[in-house]
This record gives sequence, C-alpha cells and structure tokens, in this order.
Amino acid sequence: MKVVIIEDEPFIALDLVADLAALRPQWLTVKTLGSVRQAVDWLRMHGGIDLIFSDIQLGDGTCFDIFAQVPPPAPVIFC
Repeated sequence: MKVVIIEDEPFIALDLVADLAALRPQWLTVKTLGSVRQAVDWLRMHGGIDLIFSDIQLGDGTCFDIFAQVPPPAPVIFC
C-alpha cells in the first residue's frame, strides 16, 4: 500500500511514518507534504497512491483547501 502524509508539524509527521513502519511494514510512505501548496502541486503531478493521512489544519490553510483544488485520489484518514 502506498501512503501519503499531509502534516505541517515535522515531529508529528516523522512519528506517523515510524508508527506506520512498525505497525504496517509492508506499507510504503511515498511522500510527506507540509503545506497546502506542496500537497496541491504534488497531488497534481503524481498518482498511484492508496491512502492519505492528513492533518486538517495546516500552516497555510486546511486540507479541505487542498481537496477543493485536487479531488482526493485515495481515501483520507484525518489525523
């Protein structure tokens, strides 16, 4: 399973990557994105992901700002 993490707090993002690696070692975290702008740009250019873990409130907006510009290409778990 290919996973993308959208989280603007680096420590929390790293913790989630570590938790996923420990609990689901077969899953691959393909990208960690830290802002609305980064996420929009990346999601427009890439596909083939299976799951998104996303913080709701980011430093430059909300994840809903992302998904208003780019429909989520995979299920989203809000964290």
